[in-house]
Amino acid sequence: MPVPAAPQPSVPPPPPPSLPSPPSPPYLSLTWTDHVTGRRGFLVVDRLVRGVCSGGLRMRPGCTQAEVAGLARGMTMKEALHYDPRARYIPLGGAKGGIDCDPRDPAAYDVLVRYLRAMRPCIADFWTTGEDLGLTQDLVDRAAAEAGLTSCVQAVYPLLDDEAAARRRLADAFAVAVDGVGLDALVGGCGVAESVLTALDAAGVPPAHARVAVQGLGTMGGATARFLAQAGLTVVAVADIKGTVANPDGLDVEALLAARDAYGTVDRAALRPGDRELPDGAWLSADAEVLVPAAVSYAIDVTNQERISARWIAEAANMPVLPDAERLLTARGVTVLPDVVVNSATNAWWWWTLFGDIGTSSGTSDGAALADEAFAHTRRAMRALVGQVLARARRDGTTPRAAAHALAADRLPEITERFGWYAPRATT
Repeated sequence: MPVPAAPQPSVPPPPPPSLPSPPSPPYLSLTWTDHVTGRRGFLVVDRLVRGVCSGGLRMRPGCTQAEVAGLARGMTMKEALHYDPRARYIPLGGAKGGIDCDPRDPAAYDVLVRYLRAMRPCIADFWTTGEDLGLTQDLVDRAAAEAGLTSCVQAVYPLLDDEAAARRRLADAFAVAVDGVGLDALVGGCGVAESVLTALDAAGVPPAHARVAVQGLGTMGGATARFLAQAGLTVVAVADIKGTVANPDGLDVEALLAARDAYGTVDRAALRPGDRELPDGAWLSADAEVLVPAAVSYAIDVTNQERISARWIAEAANMPVLPDAERLLTARGVTVLPDVVVNSATNAWWWWTLFGDIGTSSGTSDGAALADEAFAHTRRAMRALVGQVLARARRDGTTPRAAAHALAADRLPEITERFGWYAPRATT
């Protein structure tokens, strides 16, 4: 059966990733070839912490080992950036999986199952994974079960103080829906929105005076648009696989979200008289203060960056702005809020919940309380992290990305010293 995930436009083979190359080779790099279709899949483990690493699994045509390696390094940074010595959540190492396959291909689901079956020893022992571009968590879970796995995060269970209680917390959290949308599909967008709001606050720009354009109205883009609209920003453009929908006076975000199909494509019959249908790339040149690329990697390059007049770009997708494009954008005063910070809340929420930083005091039967606690924790954490990144960038006279890299580099030695690469040797 086909995997119901957002269709992705064809893209050329990706250039080197927008994250800097690791100072040393990754801990592990695997390439898998499907014996049925010949399609290839990849797993890159950038590093381990206590013998475990974390990173999602993506599926898209053209996915490469270099792309997955860059994403794995990004996961190492995301984990390190959320390190808090006072928290129960102990960061893991960074990893990523990828499959070179169109998720709309009728053979895609079977390819996914065979990939997970081949990677079963890794997932069982050291790689915790989940949904990413082209896949949904429900499908990853279903395919993992078919591949013979207990859970796609089972490798972390030995690190938990009370595995049964932790698994109940995560199951309870995944069962929560807010206005018909799963909590797991909302926390990432909440984190992106909070990143934007923190940047606006730092610049003294009231949310009501800011307009935003969003590329992608899937899980991350849709939730981001919802939270930004609720915060008072005017969403003037959204882009999906059919093109861009725009209205300079503001779009009805909730109506557009309600009119999405399973692939994040908006039914144009739901548009209002003032809404305009524009070409796919029109979101780039929207008259907006904030752009949120929330779909594919490598969306902004040296050519199309010239069309951007926004003041901020919030990377809700992984690696959407190419390095050369970011240098040109920075030179003309555009601030890029980096993916390793902006879209890190989904991953962190899993671990805050599983390790018990959230979900222990709300009462598992109260879904509204669980959601409120999750959003409050996400907002506090993202406000603090983005504030630290912006302050470091000002202090060092550099970009937020460079500042985030510096913060992660400061924290990784402490994590390594405190927890080590490998799980403690069992004693008898």
